[in-house]
Amino acid sequence: MSEVSETTDVKSGRGLNRLPLVVYGSSALGNLFRALPDEHKIDIVRAWLSTGDQPAVIDSAGKYGAGMALEVLGTCLRRLDAPADSVRIGVKLGWRRVPLTTDEPTFESGAWVGLTHDAEQCISASGIRACYEQSLELLGEPYRPGMVSVHDPDEYLDAASDKADREKRLSDVLEAYQELAKIRETTPGGTIGVGTKDWRVAQQLDTEVALDWVMLANCVTAYTHEPAALEFIAGLAERGVPVINSGVFNAGFLVGGDYFDYRLPSATEDAALFRWREAFFALCERHDVAPSHACIRFGLSPPGVVSVALNTTNPDRVAENLRFASTALPRSFWDDARAAELISDDYTHV
Repeated sequence: MSEVSETTDVKSGRGLNRLPLVVYGSSALGNLFRALPDEHKIDIVRAWLSTGDQPAVIDSAGKYGAGMALEVLGTCLRRLDAPADSVRIGVKLGWRRVPLTTDEPTFESGAWVGLTHDAEQCISASGIRACYEQSLELLGEPYRPGMVSVHDPDEYLDAASDKADREKRLSDVLEAYQELAKIRETTPGGTIGVGTKDWRVAQQLDTEVALDWVMLANCVTAYTHEPAALEFIAGLAERGVPVINSGVFNAGFLVGGDYFDYRLPSATEDAALFRWREAFFALCERHDVAPSHACIRFGLSPPGVVSVALNTTNPDRVAENLRFASTALPRSFWDDARAAELISDDYTHV
C-alpha cells in the first residue's frame, strides 16, 4: 500500500457515486434501547441484502453499542455469506471501544442495553486512526468501511468550556479530517463525510474540508425544516455534494415513539410538540397515510437530499420503508399539512 504525504489535501474531494433512496442505519445491532436476539439481528441484515438496490449501503459507528453494531454486522454478513461487494459500509469515527469498568457504560446513559464494553471519545489525528483500525477489527474480513466520517463533531465542539477551548477542539476535528483524507486515499472508492445533528457545524467544516457527502440528523424533518438549513443543503447540491437525511422521525417521536431527538419530552414543557403530533396523526388518518410514509417522503423532498437513513428493529419494515421512499403522496395531503400549519407555508418541495 502506497504511503500518503503528511500534507494530504483535505480540500480535494472526489464526490460520491449514486446512493440508494434508503441507507440502512445499524444502531439496532448495537442494542439501542433494547437487546434483540442474535437471530433477529441476522433477519434484519438479511432484509437489507435482499431488498432494494445493491450494494446495500449500511451506516454504522464505533459509538453504536461501544462497537457492538460493527461487530454484529460483520458476524451477520459472514453468516449470510454476503460478498464484500454486496455492501457499502459507512462508519462514523470518533468513539473507541474500551473495557467496561463500571456497572453501566459511561456514554449516553440509558440508551444502550446489555453492553459488555464502554466507549471513549477520541477526536484527533491519532484517535481517529485508532478508531478506524478498531472498526476494521470489529467488522472483520472481508468487509471494510468505504465511507468514513467524524461522528458528532457538534457535540465535541459544544462541550468546550470557553472560546479558546472550542478553537482547540476545532483544531482536533480538522486534524482528524487530515487523517481521514489519508484513509480515503488508500481505500479504493473511499470517501469522507460528516455525521452531525447540527447543520451549522457541517457548514463550518465544509469551508475547511472537501466533504464527499454530508449526513444530517434531526435537522430536516416534517416537524423542523428551517430555511437556512435548506439553503445550505441546496448549496451543497450545486457542488455535487449529496446529503443523507437521518432522523426523519425525530428519533421516533413523529411516528409515536417516546423519545424526541433522543430525549424524553415533557407533556407540560413540550405541550406544543405533542399538539403537533396529534394534529399530524389526525391529518394522516384523514388521508389514509401512514405517518412514517409522510415523514420519509418529506425527508427526501429538499433539493440536495438523495437518501434517508432509516433504522428499524423489524425486518418486515425494510421493504415497507423502501416502498414509502419511492411512493409519492398526493398534493392534497401536503396542501392540508400547510393549511394546518404542520409544515411551513412556503415549503414548496412536496
